[in-house]
Amino acid sequence: MEEDATVRNHLKRSTWSVLLAVVGVAAIAAAIAANAAAKAKARAAASTITLLSGPGPQSLDPGLDYTTQGSEINWEVYTGLTTYKHANGMASTELQPGLATALPKISANGKTYTVTLRKGLKYSNGAPVKASDFLYTVERSLSIPWGGSATFMTPYVVGAQAYATHKAKTISGIQANNRTGKIVIHLTQAYGPFANVLAFPAFGLVDPKTAPKPFKVQASNPPAGAGPYMVTNISIGKSFNIVPNPNWHGLPGIPKATVPFTEQINANVNANALSVLKNSNQVFDWADTIPPADLAAAKATGHYKLVNLGGSVYYFFLNASRPPFNNELARQAVVAGLNQSGFSRLGSGTLAPGCFFLPPGIPGHGTGPCPIAKNPATGDLALAKKLLKQSGQANTPITVYGEERSPRLQWEQAYVQELQQIGFKHVQLKEVADANYFTTIGESKKVNPQTGFADWNEDFPNPIDFYGVLLNGKAIQATNNENFGQTNDPYLNKQIAKLGVVPTTKLNTVAGQWRALERYVAKHAYAAVFGYQSFPFFTSKNVTVKFTNDIYGWDLLGIQAH
Repeated sequence: MEEDATVRNHLKRSTWSVLLAVVGVAAIAAAIAANAAAKAKARAAASTITLLSGPGPQSLDPGLDYTTQGSEINWEVYTGLTTYKHANGMASTELQPGLATALPKISANGKTYTVTLRKGLKYSNGAPVKASDFLYTVERSLSIPWGGSATFMTPYVVGAQAYATHKAKTISGIQANNRTGKIVIHLTQAYGPFANVLAFPAFGLVDPKTAPKPFKVQASNPPAGAGPYMVTNISIGKSFNIVPNPNWHGLPGIPKATVPFTEQINANVNANALSVLKNSNQVFDWADTIPPADLAAAKATGHYKLVNLGGSVYYFFLNASRPPFNNELARQAVVAGLNQSGFSRLGSGTLAPGCFFLPPGIPGHGTGPCPIAKNPATGDLALAKKLLKQSGQANTPITVYGEERSPRLQWEQAYVQELQQIGFKHVQLKEVADANYFTTIGESKKVNPQTGFADWNEDFPNPIDFYGVLLNGKAIQATNNENFGQTNDPYLNKQIAKLGVVPTTKLNTVAGQWRALERYVAKHAYAAVFGYQSFPFFTSKNVTVKFTNDIYGWDLLGIQAH
């Protein structure tokens, strides 16, 4: 039967009405969704916290970076088998399990470490984390090589030296079972702080697919990590974003990240301080120094505090492998002439004087009168001139290497003046861009610098972290070297090896031996210490800081916007 035309037309009109209604509802829904998305984006932008840094990280690739600025970010991007507590003060230097189910089980002879990887872990790109990725990560860091490789890994892990020197295709002392998650690490000898070594960002697991062989530094596209944060939008030397890892679901003792950050790199420390003072940006780099002109205003905000982390030494390295500082009297002359009070004034009063290499917060720090200059706060120019004359090195040309940012540049300029005052006749300052400084002076063969600025902030609270990296002849490497003075004293090397087997938890048993070694190093002037640094933790009024970290400084998981 043919449909009635009237009914047909009515049905058509009804259908169009329904369609128009549906389309209208959809359009309204789309508009609402777009508005919500815009508001969410605006909220996200408003809640993003900006970190200001004088120098940027050496690299956001954990296989290369060995700087304060890089470690501060990388320890929460590349979580290791072990990590540190998210707490304030000394508690933040205590180890806790990271990607492992528990802290390592250590054999009775101290030479075998066993851990089990947690199940269900994912990298920031969603790839599953496997036990064999740990071996791959270590191989990568030894291949690049990471600056601490020759100190913390190749001397101690069975087969690591053979792998690093291309005599083996893998590291025989590391076994990993992907089915059970079990990882076994065999050491050549007992090494007390090895559980701390496993917490280095350089050994935080990376996804092999995002870090393919042949290994190379991935400066602008670092590999995927398995920490609470990930890094995006890297503009080298300028800025990058640190955002919550979407595949991180929290682990015991490690909160889930919620706050996004942007780090901006600007060598103008004064501008950085003013920006935080005006609440234009939120967080000042604690490893920088607030200029004296801005200090009173920063203190008045109520969002500033000067923190002694306990583990930082500032010094000028003296290259003992070449003139003039292969001469002990020349080194002693430099140490005798240092006016540490003057350096502290240039650093806004943040330096405490002292002559011993270990900072006061590290067990084994030297005590008693200084072996050379009895009052390091003022120095002894007369003694310094006498020692230099005896050395016969006054005519040796000297190039002082230094960074460009304040107050390091001012410290370096004061150091040049001191060298001239005590009698060196040919002294020049060579400024190196902050981003390239430590890489440059770490070229022990190509550059082989005579002297220059250096500092060290603890990796963990053990003397071996200072002596084993900075004064151990066995730690010298051609690139990414950290023993800038190329100190290679057989007695010192022997004592470092002996004391290094003592676990961090038992340092009280050998503190006296470390103090004796401190006096030995100070007497031989293997480094010209000019103070122990306290640091400015300074934020704008619109952030809250719940906790910081005595090793890494700012703990991103402890900073919130409000």
